[in-house]
Amino acid sequence: MPATPAPTLDEATTPKVDFAAATTPYAAYAGIDTLHSLLHPLSEEPSETTFIVATQVMELLFGLIRHEWTRAQQALRADDLPTAMSALRRGLDAQDVLVNSWELLASMTPMEFNSFRPVLGEASGFQSYAYLHLEFLLGNKHERLLRLYAGSPEVHADLRRTLESPSLYDDALAYVERQGLDVSSPVGAWLAVYADPKLGELSALAELLMDVAERVTRWRQRHLASVKRCMGGKPGTGGSSGLSWLRHAAEQDVFPDLWAVRDAL
Repeated sequence: MPATPAPTLDEATTPKVDFAAATTPYAAYAGIDTLHSLLHPLSEEPSETTFIVATQVMELLFGLIRHEWTRAQQALRADDLPTAMSALRRGLDAQDVLVNSWELLASMTPMEFNSFRPVLGEASGFQSYAYLHLEFLLGNKHERLLRLYAGSPEVHADLRRTLESPSLYDDALAYVERQGLDVSSPVGAWLAVYADPKLGELSALAELLMDVAERVTRWRQRHLASVKRCMGGKPGTGGSSGLSWLRHAAEQDVFPDLWAVRDAL
């Protein structure tokens, strides 16, 4: 049987391959050259490259989720519920990718992690200001954590703005109040929402917030499991107690009012 001939390049259908600029429009638009220049392992251990990429991917996703949650807040303040819910749904997609990003580190053995752990020094994910923005947006606000960024005035000021601004849940509850419900008892307000079929849009908002909360818990649990698998109960590189710190975080409910409603429905 004769071999199938290779397809020929037809100039009418082949993508453009000649550009006057030093790089392609794709690389210029997405900052690809800069992106690939950011990978600098400090050891010769292959697993360190995976560790750095996983960390950088998570940081980008933290920023994307913050972007969507902030857009949702702005829309809620403008009484634009459809736009707010669309932003939350996009954020859920990013949260799903964030949770699954732990798969990059799922098979890392203690020996592999220990092979490059010394080069981390005191570096720890606990120090991520992008993640701290998310915690503040979720309502988990601890002013003392700003001390981490005392030497970075712009980061410190940005975090303080998030700390002192309403949380995502605060804006959702304020929106519910503007729809005529009494929110002096937030749990009671959500019970009223779920009990009234005419308030279906508000119950849909509540369920979207529950989706957000559940994915945050999943991420924390995956973080705990990954650390437990690759480093056990040793103290964290940033000085935390390691597993006990992560376990405590994983056990905290996000948007506790919405979880409490479940007891009364």
